Amino acid sequence: MTPRLLSLLGAALLATAPVPVAAATLRPAATLEAPVVRLADLFDDAGPLGERVLGPAPEPGTRIVVEARQLAAIARQFGVDWRPASSADRAVLERPGKGLPREAVLAALRDALTGAGAPGDGDIELPGFIAPLVAVEAAPAVAVEQIDYDDASGRFTAMLAISGPGMPAQRQRLSGRIVEMVELPVAVRRLPVGTVLQPGDLQTARIRAAALRNDDVVRDAAEAIGLTLRRPAVPGQPLARANVARPTVVQKGAQVTLQFTTPGLSLSGQGIALEPGALGERIQVRNPISQAVLEAEVIGPGRLRVAPGSTPLRATPSRRDAILARRDTAQAVLP
Repeated sequence: MTPRLLSLLGAALLATAPVPVAAATLRPAATLEAPVVRLADLFDDAGPLGERVLGPAPEPGTRIVVEARQLAAIARQFGVDWRPASSADRAVLERPGKGLPREAVLAALRDALTGAGAPGDGDIELPGFIAPLVAVEAAPAVAVEQIDYDDASGRFTAMLAISGPGMPAQRQRLSGRIVEMVELPVAVRRLPVGTVLQPGDLQTARIRAAALRNDDVVRDAAEAIGLTLRRPAVPGQPLARANVARPTVVQKGAQVTLQFTTPGLSLSGQGIALEPGALGERIQVRNPISQAVLEAEVIGPGRLRVAPGSTPLRATPSRRDAILARRDTAQAVLP
């Protein structure tokens, strides 16, 4: 006979005098929804004493079995009109349980770890953690009674305390690690070279700070929108700043318009781009007539601006005298 069964039988023997009731039916199986076992959990039609408490219910997620001999003794003590048909008669009392929500455990740990100096936005790892069972109807309180945290490794040990009405207090020792995380924009799918990034191409993800091979990564998605990929983007991986650039709006070898503006003077002419360029970049462009090479800023698709005072960088040998004479920049701009 288990201690639980002794408890049930002992409670029955301490009960008040029996009150005769009508014939009862054994309940061979019952699901308990309270922290106690009542007479009505064993017998249907148990009469006015049906709500009588016989003893504590089993732990959540476990069961007890009341054999025929104990059932007969309880029936006699409470005046229940029932006798076992055979020694095989029994009642199985099961108390369902639910795992303590992991979120509740993590919340309690985070509060304790933050108080111990751990980063508040880190991810808590609990290898091998098995949630303790609590009663389905319970709303337990979760607290950390003791915490030991090592800042260098991020590892910790803690004592978890679980308590609540109608349930025995539980304690569980935990060990784990808190990992520093950063939120960064990452590609939602593989993106090829030359992709101009759009809002739908990126999403925010939590990345382990220790996993960043390059600290110079894009920190805000708004910084990357409209930029072009220089290398393929891997799903879930941060974007290195060196791998994104403004989209090219001037192609090498393309005919472009050169603008030269000073107070009271505005000139324009044609040129040939000697290298590709993105908006805001400075590239070299050649005047097809004078063959002078200038450096100009890309201000739009096929448009470049020559700064006042700019001097041609070089010319073909037939135009070397133009450099020696340092012709006015406007002459270099105009065909």
